[in-house]
Amino acid sequence: MIEVEQLTKRYGPTTAVRDLSFTVRPGHVTGFLGPNGAGKTTTLRMLLGLVEPTSGTATISGHSFRRHPRGLHHVGALLDAHDVHGGRSARAHLHALARGNRIPRRRVDEVLAEVGLTDAAARRRVGTFSLGMKQRLGIAAALLGDPPVLMFDEPLNGLDPEGVLWVRELFRRLAHEGRTVLVSSHLMSEMEHTADQLVVIGRGELIAAESLAGFAARGTAPTVTVRTPDAGPLAAVLEAEGAEVAPDDVETLRVNGASAVRVGEIAHEHRFLLWELSTSAASLETAFMELTADRVEYLAGDRR
Repeated sequence: MIEVEQLTKRYGPTTAVRDLSFTVRPGHVTGFLGPNGAGKTTTLRMLLGLVEPTSGTATISGHSFRRHPRGLHHVGALLDAHDVHGGRSARAHLHALARGNRIPRRRVDEVLAEVGLTDAAARRRVGTFSLGMKQRLGIAAALLGDPPVLMFDEPLNGLDPEGVLWVRELFRRLAHEGRTVLVSSHLMSEMEHTADQLVVIGRGELIAAESLAGFAARGTAPTVTVRTPDAGPLAAVLEAEGAEVAPDDVETLRVNGASAVRVGEIAHEHRFLLWELSTSAASLETAFMELTADRVEYLAGDRR
């Protein structure tokens, strides 16, 4: 497991992470979400021993990462796809990591094939790579030691649609194998398709640690859409029942405060013809925007 307990990091007068506690368990893809400047990368760097906490603890399998000998056997991580020597080939980069962690050379070819870097690409200097290719190389490095814990910071940046789908399926497979998978991302649509658990922070503090479905349900209640030639009369009846009704056009109503089942029952009782009756699903993006609104460091148009 990944365990963070009352973790705090200060840089002079600035507090990047404040009294943060959460647990990431194996067998799940856990999304690590927060607005820009929320402290996600700082937290990941403290977990990997790259930044010393001001107070609190950040442990992996019960120990500080620095205490794990040959760390790639225990934790694989991708924090910055650009953090690679540009003059080396992809294969040479992975060979160096393998030697330092006593990983068999054959594993290098296995992970290169896993991430789709062909032999020709593996011989190229990393400095010539696109961002998407560097992301694939970073994922290969994370997988090199076949570790039980994996952490990725914005791994989808620069990937094309095929690459995004591949990463989504990879993370799910790794979690299904019983590994602990923590993924930081700002792409809500992808997290909605990839993660099943979430840790959400804002300005260095915990906002939520729960299932994706549970978090999404905390946002604005689902809206019922109704299309009918009797929009005006139906709206009046629904409002009399206590629902909030807003017309979209002369034939379409948006209804809050009444379920689709109840709207259908009312329409049936009053013999209103319905052309459409549907419910919008709870949205991760909507819940995220609402629940982090007061934790955003920089708002567009904000002149603070």
